[in-house]
This record gives sequence, C-alpha cells and structure tokens, in this order.
Amino acid sequence: MLYIIPTPVGNLEDITLRAIRLLKEADFVLAEDTRTSAKLLKHLDIQVPMYSHHKFNEHKTVGSLVERIKDSERHVALISDAGTPGISDPGFLLVRESVKNGIEVQCLPGATAFVPALVCSGLPSEKFVFEGFLPQKKGRQTRLNFLKQEQRTIIFYESPYRVLKTLTQLAEVFGASRQAAAVREISKLHEECVRGTLAELVEHFTKNEPRGEFVLLVGGECEAE
Repeated sequence: MLYIIPTPVGNLEDITLRAIRLLKEADFVLAEDTRTSAKLLKHLDIQVPMYSHHKFNEHKTVGSLVERIKDSERHVALISDAGTPGISDPGFLLVRESVKNGIEVQCLPGATAFVPALVCSGLPSEKFVFEGFLPQKKGRQTRLNFLKQEQRTIIFYESPYRVLKTLTQLAEVFGASRQAAAVREISKLHEECVRGTLAELVEHFTKNEPRGEFVLLVGGECEAE
C-alpha cells in the first residue's frame, strides 16, 4: 500500500487524525526534504524511518522503491514539504509506477494551498483551471497568450521573488483591468489576501515587498467582461 498524505501548508494543526495514524503505522516515510519533515514528525511524536524522495532523485529511485514496496508488502507514506504530494510537488512518478505494478494507492484528503486561496479570493470558484508554476523562461509567453481567453478562474503558484514580474506580465497579456487576487502565507501568522485588478496588485506589491509563498488567481475572460 502506498499512502499519499497531505501535510500542513502552514499551521501544524492542519493535519487530519487519519494522516497522523497512518504516518505512525507506516513502515517508512518518503519525504521531499527530510530536514523539513523531521520537524513535523517530531511535533507529532512520530518515530519512523524516513528517506528522501524529491525531484532531483525520483527518476533514479522510483524503480527500486516500487520493488521494495512490492517485495516486502510494506505500507509506505509519501509526503511533501507542504500540501498534497503530486500537486506541484514530487509524487506523480511514484504513483504512476505503483499503479502499473499493482500496488494499491490511497490519497488522503487534506491541505492544498490553492483551494483556500480560491475560496477566499472572491473570484468565481465553481469552475477553475490550475496552472501551478509558469515556465520561468522558455514557453512562458506562449503559455500566457494561450490562457488569455480562458473563461475560468486561473490559478498559479509563484515564489515571492517573481510575484511582481508575473503580475506585471499578466497585466500586459490579460489586461490591467482583469480582476485578480494574491494570497500569501496561507494558514500562517501573516496570511494575507490582496484583491483588486491586476494593475492594483502590481501597484500594491511595488510598494510592499512580496514575502512568503504566493497563490495568484486571475478571473477568466468572461469575468472581465
């Protein structure tokens, strides 16, 4: 059995009782960054073996991990630094290969940054498209042009170092008057949701240095109309 277990994106209380139980019962835990996850497991008083599974080694280790789970019929938990593995985090490769090899995979419901950001943004939430991180260089402008006529609310992840650049590009491509929201530090002490037009968001973060991890949301073309 492979359990995909969401971990808190901010407040450490944002973890389910089932997630805690399964982490305690796991034969071992695969973590994106063992140093980060060690703090969570210590907080939860969980003592199980933990191994690294991240974007730099997953292609090399996925085969041996699948064989290890199969051969010893182990229960393994996969976690990321924050949120649900596989959503802009490592996880897809291991899930795909596990399914191919007849290993049962269960994903627990739990923390994911873009859901609370979408709900609190004030933008239409019945239909949306999740884009994750935009390409940093090659293909970035092409992707933005493709999304220009998207009718649904569009969701991006972004680092604080590129927020202003991304908001400026979104305003240039989608139009400065397009409604948007920038949500940062979800479930943490300094959580903030800034709402307005793209032009207003650019102005805000020009005056206020972006801090923390961001979810950017942009209303669809129909919303602009």
